[in-house]
Amino acid sequence: MSKNQKSQNDFIVLLFLLIPTLMLFLGYFLYPYPPSELAQQLVNIPLFGGIIFLGIGFFWRQKYVASILKMIGWSVFAFFWATSPSYLYYSEGGDVFNAAVCIIGVYVLMYLAYHEWLSLERQDYPSCLNWIAGGSFVAGLIYFSIDSNLFPFLKEGLIELVAEHSTLFMNLFSLDAIREGSTIVYNETPISIIFACTAIQSIVLFVGMIAAITNASIKRKIVALFATVFSIYFLNLIRNAGVIFLVGSKLADFNLAHNIIAKLGSLLALIALLFITFKILPELYDEIMCLIDLPKRDGPLETFFTRKGKR
Repeated sequence: MSKNQKSQNDFIVLLFLLIPTLMLFLGYFLYPYPPSELAQQLVNIPLFGGIIFLGIGFFWRQKYVASILKMIGWSVFAFFWATSPSYLYYSEGGDVFNAAVCIIGVYVLMYLAYHEWLSLERQDYPSCLNWIAGGSFVAGLIYFSIDSNLFPFLKEGLIELVAEHSTLFMNLFSLDAIREGSTIVYNETPISIIFACTAIQSIVLFVGMIAAITNASIKRKIVALFATVFSIYFLNLIRNAGVIFLVGSKLADFNLAHNIIAKLGSLLALIALLFITFKILPELYDEIMCLIDLPKRDGPLETFFTRKGKR
């Protein structure tokens, strides 16, 4: 490698480390907790701007232009996430885990932008880069359109529906639960169903992953959607009923029931559903493995850290 090439590669590495770090600092100061109403409205610009750029890039036929659009999309979307760590930390009672995941996510999104740049440099376009952009577009557009209250009736209606079905599920097993709006009361213990309790995150994740597969038949994609979406919804009813039963019966406190037992069960269920989806759509497995193999492209960033690791 020539000296000029090495300098150029080191500059790329510096940019990769510097840009997301600056985003996080800017996000912290521009979106303090609690956010003002204006800040909550303005943060939708990088949110939906990034999602739209990813969507256009996914559908754009000319690969060179598509990579440019997706590179912009990931960068703008990363800035949105850079505004979220402090909000997640304070709004969730000092939850360090979610805030840390969000910080790491900013660097991961910029890593995808970096690989779009690498595709432009090499004229090599891995299919998984287009797949993850399309999946993020579909999942992000659905989830954030509901979560940001663009359609408030959808958010409220979904919460009420899940609360109603969770109550009915408990009553099927002679557990006398009563629903009061979005709150379920069991053994005089009220548990509120919020948006996160609807499993909408997991549902749109699978919808996005499946919808963005371009080389599979529509029939198999529909079968995969039915197999995952309805399973996730039903399993979430079991999860909600289980948490309410454990807390209401004084068998566990809310933190143990919700944050440990329920989350562990949900994770295992999602892993099982993922393997089932692989059976229906092996193309999904190929895209995920392609994504995992991105570091093997040995671009400037990978070369830099490999060189550092050998010292």
